Amino acid sequence: MIQQTVPDTPEDTDVPHRVLIVDDSRLQRKILSSSVKRWGFEVYEAGSAEDALEICKDILPDLVLSDWMMPGMNGLEFCDAFRKLSQDKYGYFILLTSKSEKAEVAMGLEAGADDFVTKPVDANELRARIAAGERILHMQRELTEKNRLITDTLDELQRLYDSLDSDLLEAKKLQQSLVRERHKSFDTANLSLMLQSSGHVGGDLVGFFPAQAGHLGLYSIDVSGHGISSALMTARLAGYLSAAAPDQNVALQRLDNGSYAFLPPEEVIETLNDLVLDEMDTEHYFTLLLADVDLVTGHVRMAQAGHPHPAIQRKNGQIEQNGPGGFPVGLMSGISFTQFEVQLQPGDRMLLLSDGVTECPDPNGDMLEEAGLESLMRDLSEVGGPAFFEALLWRLTEFAGESTFPDDVSGILFEYHGPDQQK
Repeated sequence: MIQQTVPDTPEDTDVPHRVLIVDDSRLQRKILSSSVKRWGFEVYEAGSAEDALEICKDILPDLVLSDWMMPGMNGLEFCDAFRKLSQDKYGYFILLTSKSEKAEVAMGLEAGADDFVTKPVDANELRARIAAGERILHMQRELTEKNRLITDTLDELQRLYDSLDSDLLEAKKLQQSLVRERHKSFDTANLSLMLQSSGHVGGDLVGFFPAQAGHLGLYSIDVSGHGISSALMTARLAGYLSAAAPDQNVALQRLDNGSYAFLPPEEVIETLNDLVLDEMDTEHYFTLLLADVDLVTGHVRMAQAGHPHPAIQRKNGQIEQNGPGGFPVGLMSGISFTQFEVQLQPGDRMLLLSDGVTECPDPNGDMLEEAGLESLMRDLSEVGGPAFFEALLWRLTEFAGESTFPDDVSGILFEYHGPDQQK
């Protein structure tokens, strides 16, 4: 029986105030119900745990005051059943008991009870226990709401990610389509190209275009950074070196007879440097190797703008990696670039690669570098065409210890057979 009354002022809280009182004693229920109602709560009563469960199925209470010892299902069994009903919405469970031994209290906690009030019930103690339960419920409801907001936000982010991922997959297809032909055979040579981004899209680009009669233009580009902005830059540069629209190709000059001549490569790079600085509002710059190949004689004139040196593998296996280096395109105005030349003999081949190959790290962080590239080229000296790049990527994967690389990798393999050894 309650021994003392308390003021009839309910505690101001935004936690719902539904209280279920469960006791087989009608008198005890009425006494408890009277006090709890005066404290501002909405009260439900049940004379047994079985009846209480039926009420909980329709209206899940926020707080439960349940006697421990009841005929049929006791308070501990009811608490366990109540917890199974209220998994989504937590209810605070207070056991009313004359038991005070530690072992019995521990048994109640294991059954899911949150607190205990010993009989006879003291009104001040009960009010304090209920107030503590309200605070816990309030914090739990706030946490649930915040978790819901986080879940909704994560769901929205997942939808945005899925949409972005789908767009990036389409962007990857479009960027890969810039390299329309991965292998092409000429009367005197074979040409193979490779483009593999470290992400969905990247800043590398390789390509070729026909120039004046018997000449072929080759370019290998590496735009700074990664991702969408770098990929957009490569798309624009592809237009400046277009094979489909020679009038828009800055490397070609239209002659009076309607044919096109390849401008000096160093002048072409200077033109691109001016275009980037004057017409493109971008912080990106790029490295470039541009080559004019005479398909008949094997003579190559090229210019280098911060790009890795071309690797020339002679028929006898000797490898040469030389070039003037130069500044990347788009860093500063008024700079000049240097042309250099290479003479290919039948059986020689020329490899143009981005720095994603030579700067690929192994698990210890040591890069492949030029010496490692030479070793790979010697090992693959008998492999040509697209199979060469497949084997190169396989060996690079072994070196890196993983199938993905930290940078884009791209390349051009030009294999010169000569007029007398057409293949």
